[in-house]
Amino acid sequence: QAQLVESGGGLVQPGGSLRLSCKAQRMITSTFSASSMGWFRQAPGKERELVAFIETNGDRSYSDSVKDRFTVSSDSSRKTVNLYMNNLKAEDTAVYFCNVRPFGASVNYWGQGTQVTVSS
Repeated sequence: QAQLVESGGGLVQPGGSLRLSCKAQRMITSTFSASSMGWFRQAPGKERELVAFIETNGDRSYSDSVKDRFTVSSDSSRKTVNLYMNNLKAEDTAVYFCNVRPFGASVNYWGQGTQVTVSS
């Protein structure tokens, strides 16, 4: 069974930067390369929401709240999907989850979540 392992969360001051990384374990490279993938987040008392996503054709989409501040990328050779977050704001505080959806498969993989706290 494939597993997603996230890293890179933590406490950062407003205006700071963080990089989140998600590595797919026990997933063959060709499956990862053919997947759509991205990041979601869930703040206390709120529903999980899309942050950034990469479609199988390479198209990227971002929520309006993070556009121009966050960048999502993937590295098939390392089977990782990263989220670069700049100019962080208090409202970015949430648990961030990575998500990988293999093309044509019925499974949908989620990471365990990593906490990002933006506070002075």
